Amino acid sequence: MTFTLDPAVLVLEDGSRHTGRAYGARGTTLGEVVFATGMTGYQETLTDPSYAGQIVLQTAPHIGNTGMNSEDVESRRIWVAGYIVRDPSRIVSNWRSEESLDDALTRDGIVGISGIDTRAVTRVLRSAGSMRGGVFSGEAAGLDPEEQLRIVREAPQMAGQNLSAQVSVAQAEVTPATGERIGSLAVLDLGVKKATVDNLAARGFDVHVLPQDATIDDIRALDPVGVFYSNGPGDPAASDDHVALLRSVLDEKLPFFGICFGNQLLGRALGFGTYKLPFGHRGINQPVLDKQTGRVEITAHNHGFAVDAPTEGTVDSPAGYGRVEVSHVGLNDNVVEGLRALDLPAFSVQYHPEAAAGPHDANYLFDRFRDLVVTTIAAKAEGK
Repeated sequence: MTFTLDPAVLVLEDGSRHTGRAYGARGTTLGEVVFATGMTGYQETLTDPSYAGQIVLQTAPHIGNTGMNSEDVESRRIWVAGYIVRDPSRIVSNWRSEESLDDALTRDGIVGISGIDTRAVTRVLRSAGSMRGGVFSGEAAGLDPEEQLRIVREAPQMAGQNLSAQVSVAQAEVTPATGERIGSLAVLDLGVKKATVDNLAARGFDVHVLPQDATIDDIRALDPVGVFYSNGPGDPAASDDHVALLRSVLDEKLPFFGICFGNQLLGRALGFGTYKLPFGHRGINQPVLDKQTGRVEITAHNHGFAVDAPTEGTVDSPAGYGRVEVSHVGLNDNVVEGLRALDLPAFSVQYHPEAAAGPHDANYLFDRFRDLVVTTIAAKAEGK
């Protein structure tokens, strides 16, 4: 590839401007500007539906050297609203590559910018918090600066947005079990990733990925052995229907496992609140303590909201679902990273145990869910 000389500018809602070169599609894009700290796995980041509505800045300076391929994608397209990198690779040098990153961004209409001081922008976001921004490239870069800033400041805030319908499947999709079959698993698709489905199928589940507007009757029709809530974009406080559905699942004592957005929704279903983090956790190097084992895991994260619950001791669910404990905590900032119901077969974590780009410290959680389902089935068979 050759570097373009087409201009581009990143405009943040605080009025700061960063001028660089166009990367990917040309035009204008708006979203919440966030930074991701992963040194590897940019393809998995770009195709993670949880990034819908966000302009992602990669803190790693050199991006694109391994190109893009059809095997490592996490979903059906690139979901980021925009992309910010410092030094895009001039060549693609991996034998598995099928196209360049620049070509993939252009194909999916993703407006990006390169050649700016990404460290300076990251420092702003770490200090002031994630904020709205816009990338204006090609002809749009020539718009009056005041007009560009006005456009950015009129864009919606991430808080209060329900984005599940944008990323969910339109109709149910089934992936048969690849391990010893246990039964059907209902997966509510709030932005599920391919690696998650593959991990669940490997544990013996026929994975039924359901649209985000599925009802409890849709779930009952599968006669499932368990229910799973996926990761996804948006504000959990704007997902009342998903919380109501989850309470129906808990009422029926179906085994439940949630990750990321699913953790926040379990928190709400149990009666806890959620809140927006200043700049969130996004990367593949976040240390988390599993309080049950005392083990510290290095984990993959992508979330801007968190559950507001006591991190020490056992508490009663404000919504009447018995005892609850915070099972995992983030060691950087003591944020709730997992919940476990003690009187129901339900638990969740705030991070990504599937972690296709690594690390794999938390992959055991899929085994923990399988064991929970098997134990619940056995207890029902004995009439307990």
